[in-house]
Amino acid sequence: MATSQAPSVSEIPHAAGTLPAVTVDSYNIELRQPDDEGFLGDRVTKGAFRDLVEDWRERLRKLGDDPLGETPSRDLAKKTLDRLLREGSPEAAGVVQGAVEDFSQELATVVRRFLRQKGWRDTERIVVGGGLSDSYVGRLAIGRASVLLRAAGIDLSLVPIRHHHDEGGLIGAVHLAPAWIFSGYDSLLAIDIGGTNIRVGIVATNLRKAADLSRAAVWRSELWRHRDEEPPPTRDAAVARIVAMLESLVARAEKADLALAPFIGVGCPGVIEPDGQISRGGQNLPGNWESSRFNLPRALREALPTIGGHETMVVMHNDAVVQGLSEVPFQQDIVRWGVLTIGTGLGNARFGNRDGAGS
Repeated sequence: MATSQAPSVSEIPHAAGTLPAVTVDSYNIELRQPDDEGFLGDRVTKGAFRDLVEDWRERLRKLGDDPLGETPSRDLAKKTLDRLLREGSPEAAGVVQGAVEDFSQELATVVRRFLRQKGWRDTERIVVGGGLSDSYVGRLAIGRASVLLRAAGIDLSLVPIRHHHDEGGLIGAVHLAPAWIFSGYDSLLAIDIGGTNIRVGIVATNLRKAADLSRAAVWRSELWRHRDEEPPPTRDAAVARIVAMLESLVARAEKADLALAPFIGVGCPGVIEPDGQISRGGQNLPGNWESSRFNLPRALREALPTIGGHETMVVMHNDAVVQGLSEVPFQQDIVRWGVLTIGTGLGNARFGNRDGAGS
């Protein structure tokens, strides 16, 4: 195995601007609203979409019955919204369609603002990820926003992310790994930390099927919905839960005879410093993750110092960056592309292909 080529864990930079396949030109931009009341990205989140649904319902309630019944808008599942749009009564479908149109307009406005930022200039395509992207309603909103932009003369396409959003945040971790990882190993550990869930998984590289990592897939994963816990978990409890999930997956990999690499790729909200500290943007995580005394990569290495007898390497980047990295094999026809992840908040990153693809 090529493990002798691995650098010391103390030399590993986190949130690197240059990765094996791409440069990260920009990430985690926080744009303010024109009136300086809140962030622009708050207009295109999961909650914002349901607020638009509620707005249409409230208008109709003033004149009579609500065609969507009594379920609060914030509790409407994506599958329910999809069914209402496709099979609901004309008025119920009209409410959802109205929210889709309003959301599309907001998304197009947000994209225009991003394109004016230095790190986003000349972007040729934007992949839209996050939970909304795997629903019919979400894909319709993405498509409509793309049409609005192109009709306005902006030569840019918006497309839904290919992988399910629960898996894209894990699969992207393979593009954080240095080249030596893929010599002698067929899988690696990945962590996707979000404001609602923390997911830990094993990603099979499937290099024999596709050398460009386009067939990388989640082999096994475990999910913890920390937002549902009462009382809310502490930061230390969250780290302990992550470690327990990692240990469980390592045991399963050993039982299945997987050649698991001594590598953990982590996607985490916020601005990540080269030493692994989270300087800002971790406010939705359980406990204080922005403390100068807390370093998640270091905590993971201390809890899991070796994997398969080799020193554990941990590399962390922003969660939108990692989700976007799952698209690397599929964006080789262009040079500059970005990702927007629609979830509890709006994640963002812009990439440049290092090999000059698309030129």
